[in-house]
Amino acid sequence: MADETPKAKELIGQLDHRPPAQHWMDVPVNIRKGMYCYASNPKSVEYLGLPNARPWNPVEDDWKLPENWQQILHEGFKERLEKFRSIKVFMDICVRCGACADKCHFFIGTGDPKNMPVLRAELLRSVYRNDFTTMGKLLGRMAGARPMTMSVLKEWWYYLFQCTECRRCSLYCPYGIDTAEITMFGRELLNLLGLNIDWIATPVANCYRTGNHLGIQPHAFKDMLDFFVDDIEEITGVRMEPNFNQKGADILFITPSGDVFADPGTYTAMGYLMLFHFLKEKYGLSVTWSTYASEGGNFGSFTSHETMKRLNAKMYLEAKRLGVKWILGGECGHMWRVINQYMDTMNGPADFLQAPVNPITGTRFENAASTKMVHLTEFTADLIKHGKLDLDPSRNDNKIITFHDSCNPARGMGMFDEPRYVIKNVANHFYDMPANTIREQTFCCGSGSGLNAGENMEMRMAGGLPRANAVKYVHEKFGVNMLACVCAIDRAALPASMDYWVPGMQVTGVTELVANALILPGEQERTTDLRGEPLPGMEEADE
Repeated sequence: MADETPKAKELIGQLDHRPPAQHWMDVPVNIRKGMYCYASNPKSVEYLGLPNARPWNPVEDDWKLPENWQQILHEGFKERLEKFRSIKVFMDICVRCGACADKCHFFIGTGDPKNMPVLRAELLRSVYRNDFTTMGKLLGRMAGARPMTMSVLKEWWYYLFQCTECRRCSLYCPYGIDTAEITMFGRELLNLLGLNIDWIATPVANCYRTGNHLGIQPHAFKDMLDFFVDDIEEITGVRMEPNFNQKGADILFITPSGDVFADPGTYTAMGYLMLFHFLKEKYGLSVTWSTYASEGGNFGSFTSHETMKRLNAKMYLEAKRLGVKWILGGECGHMWRVINQYMDTMNGPADFLQAPVNPITGTRFENAASTKMVHLTEFTADLIKHGKLDLDPSRNDNKIITFHDSCNPARGMGMFDEPRYVIKNVANHFYDMPANTIREQTFCCGSGSGLNAGENMEMRMAGGLPRANAVKYVHEKFGVNMLACVCAIDRAALPASMDYWVPGMQVTGVTELVANALILPGEQERTTDLRGEPLPGMEEADE
């Protein structure tokens, strides 16, 4: 946690949700330390083929823009209005009712009116009215219009990167406006000027080069999984032999690289290995990992539609190269929104793959008939439902669990019940958070959409307040000590948020819980879980 980040009580104390005295157009933008991410590395911008790659600093007056930057934005706006009908509709139909205002975690956590989804969209909509509507041209500010100026541009950049594209606001919009689409649109315009953040641009550039956001080479990716194999053998006495780049395997498995290289996601990755070993030993299922398509996440969805399309395509190209039947995807967020909501338009249908059928249970995953990609959690739930896994839930008895519905798997693909079904079958103590904070109404972790950096910690903690508040409720009422999720960004972001707001709360992936309970063929008596912590009743044996 950065030293300058306010303490939790200080952050709460400075909240003020009262309407401001000034009209929002008269409030100048204040780009404040702790509330923004660093500018993108020019090398990454150049590698991605995006324009105007140069070093620049958001807090300096001169952003080193091309002389015709206003014209570039105007033409980019016009082109996208013609290309994406949804943007034109979203610009026109909002009546500014404010139903979305108090639904945004960033507005709740900061009190900044420009973090209301309606007003964040109005930052773009006001320029749209000025440039593309008759009333805006005639009446100007009276019609909610304003010209594009340097101050407006800075507002765009500052507030469009204070949106995690979680789409909670869209759930409450009576007109169905998808504010996340507006944010994506606005960021795409900013990219025309080379205005991105490094936590997005560099991971995407890495993914172009090496197949994953972290820039890990194939041999290093394999080495990391081999380390997990050693750790698993020490805990269970069983030696795993994962397949890499195996042609003709039944299934290609792809997961976010964060699971392979960042705690606590690493324990989830160990869980993947254990589950696949069990299925191979008991049922002969062949699952392969790819060291080339080694990233399921899609930071392209925070950059541009073309980048999103390219990153999604690599998974399917690798599946075609290896000749697998279908793809199994790990615990990720944006990967699943892209697959479920954009895949067919961008890269699909994937007719060279088979419609996914679980070869162990015979279940046909109809929801994946076109994309040919199944979420690991629904796959695991199907195995449990048909009694195909040997489980000892008591191994998780020291964990009192609640579940965070990750925004994209929840609102983006409607996966609400499967994670809870799995958790309840591998653990004995589970409590849901309040109903208006879960399932389709779930609150964001506060750090998605490329905002999980270290320099914007105050913004992250403010955005994480609503989720943490719901966790704190079940922590105090039921003694919950473990927050489960099915998203690598959540596993990377929530530990800091929990340490800040609910000290002592741990974060886990669902598959880590499965692996703790999974009884492997030929395993030794286990005394610890995957984290090396004593299993219930094994405290003395571990000493």
